[in-house]
Amino acid sequence: MAQGNNSIKKVLIVAFALCIVCSVIVSTAAVALRPMQQLNQELDRKTNILNVAKLYEPGMDVEEVFSDEIIARVVDLDTGEYSDEFDPETYDSFEAARDPASGRTLSGDQDIAGLSRVENYATVYLVGSEDDPEQIVLPIRGQGLWGLMRGFLAVEGDGNTIVSITYYEHSETPGLGAEVNNPRWQAQWEGKKIYAEEGVLSPEIHLTKGGASDEYEVDALSGATLTSNGVTNMLQFWLSEEAFGPYLAKFRSGTEPEDAEETDTNFEDVEGA
Repeated sequence: MAQGNNSIKKVLIVAFALCIVCSVIVSTAAVALRPMQQLNQELDRKTNILNVAKLYEPGMDVEEVFSDEIIARVVDLDTGEYSDEFDPETYDSFEAARDPASGRTLSGDQDIAGLSRVENYATVYLVGSEDDPEQIVLPIRGQGLWGLMRGFLAVEGDGNTIVSITYYEHSETPGLGAEVNNPRWQAQWEGKKIYAEEGVLSPEIHLTKGGASDEYEVDALSGATLTSNGVTNMLQFWLSEEAFGPYLAKFRSGTEPEDAEETDTNFEDVEGA
């Protein structure tokens, strides 16, 4: 006897066929939209860099302003000198940290930001002149309460005075740790100092409870102790000798970084997703 349209076999066949069709549609859409997603990610990155440098205005042509005002360079974190081994337009330091050829593992004492690994080279963004920049925008990242926090820190050309800080990626608690994106909290960073003495690569800047009392302190986030500790730890790491400390020391001493001499070691650029 012929099976009806509601038989289990036919229902399963229709369901399977529908799954296949939907999978093809979703996969095709994902591939087709990938270039647009990458462009949007790049635009968001440039917007955040302009924002932390206090150059962003609503409605502006981000691409044009970024091209006119920002110079990207790749820095050797060990020496603090610029490197031409990588193209700053395609180099992704976050991905480079995962590669044994272009990153290194941090020991327990070194890994105060909870990164496990760090890149050997990082991209920085200079505002104005490359030889005598008005600002230096540094990428920073580290563990917060619920996951990795990624952002930018803008420093004046003296290599010691903070302009602003911003976070473009985090999973902190709304109303608590997520207040890292509150303009009122971010405004406290302007004019704060990083290092207490010239030549010293250990940063003094940190978050503190009960109100900041000097130029090296910023008010901690209310009710978000672990997020506040995460912010302090990532700054203590990225501004130390393990990361951007040697680079900023050159500006503090009045001798800007130079292009490192070419070596026989060549690495392929690590392109971001």
